[in-house]
Amino acid sequence: MSQIFKTALLLGILTVLLIVIGGAIGGQSGMLMAFILALAMNFASYWFSDRIVLAMYRAREVTETEAPDLYRIVRGLTQRAHLPLPRVYIIPSEAPNAFATGRNPEHAAVAVTEGILKILTAEELTGVLAHELGHVTNRDILVSTIAATLAGAVTYLAHMAQWAAIFGGRRDDDEEGTSPFVMIAMAILAPIAALLVQLAVSRSREYLADETGARLTREPECLARALEKLHVGAQMVPMQANPSTAHLFIVNPLTGGALMALFSTHPPIEDRIARLRQMRP
Repeated sequence: MSQIFKTALLLGILTVLLIVIGGAIGGQSGMLMAFILALAMNFASYWFSDRIVLAMYRAREVTETEAPDLYRIVRGLTQRAHLPLPRVYIIPSEAPNAFATGRNPEHAAVAVTEGILKILTAEELTGVLAHELGHVTNRDILVSTIAATLAGAVTYLAHMAQWAAIFGGRRDDDEEGTSPFVMIAMAILAPIAALLVQLAVSRSREYLADETGARLTREPECLARALEKLHVGAQMVPMQANPSTAHLFIVNPLTGGALMALFSTHPPIEDRIARLRQMRP
């Protein structure tokens, strides 16, 4: 419950950032426009984000006849979790990874790469799919989409604030304008704050999905072993992933040094594995 509360709090911070920047640009009317922008972006992401991300990675929906073992695992987990059977996709990539998407359990999809099917045992793959169905159970796929959308809107409005400061800003007739120096500072700091909040939301949901998946299978060690293999595999076979969707995958598909790790959408793999192994009976 604490992770869910933390996520809600962080999304609230993003919303406040968005409205504050809108107010800095255009006063009360700017706040209203910022709110309308957030609603419009969230509406689009709610209805179409799953189709967009699946198409982005050329994911192909497969039938039970084409992938019987994969379907057997997914069906068993959904029955245990009392979830509808999601659509199942395979991504044509040798990089070992997986993600879930969809706006709710009734419209969910799970996607795995060809690479992950080659390196994991059936028990380890079960742990991974339980993690992804944990995202579906917790309904945080939609939360992460909203977080990404709001963070993008904050960044967009911050750029507007920067240009408004350069050209003197905007103000309502009965309000004083915001200082150009304040607006420039906001234009620089707000996107950074939005990014950090988005990362915190993403990291919170990964811990929660690990816990949910481990409880679903009652075998946290299987997921822990899978994460070890996937971490090494992701380093050996990097994935051509869009940074805006990196948070969807079970392990970060993007590789990099210490700076990349600092701004990673995923918590340290060592911490996730340690938490799972503490759950062993």
